[in-house]
Amino acid sequence: MRRTLPILAPCLATGVATAQTRQVDHVQTAADLAAVCEPTSTGVPRLEAIAYCQGFLTSAGQYHALMYPQGGPMRPLFCLPNPGPTVAESGIAFAHWARENPNYANEPALDGLLRWAQAAFPCPPASTRRRAR
Repeated sequence: MRRTLPILAPCLATGVATAQTRQVDHVQTAADLAAVCEPTSTGVPRLEAIAYCQGFLTSAGQYHALMYPQGGPMRPLFCLPNPGPTVAESGIAFAHWARENPNYANEPALDGLLRWAQAAFPCPPASTRRRAR
């Protein structure tokens, strides 16, 4: 089984204080996703948060891979290295990115995740050469 999206994960200025003092059980914003990707809780709630984060990232990565297949007609939003990071590494990296980019805290979770993936894994510039017909 190949690795999909390493993301594809923000504890942001508006959400930092509340995200770290409350148990997030429903992810809507980038700040919510960051809170579950790097939870401060312990025990079962921590495990549940990490599982939620990893499921969210994996789903987003698989959807991106289906929408932008290698060699397909549309340019992908981001390009993972080979080998790519693990889902766990991606969740932590997303949470760190989110803390550093609080202006995206209230965006939908998927939007924040994709912003992070584009920043962390930019695609090489499109070739300017035209193919011979």
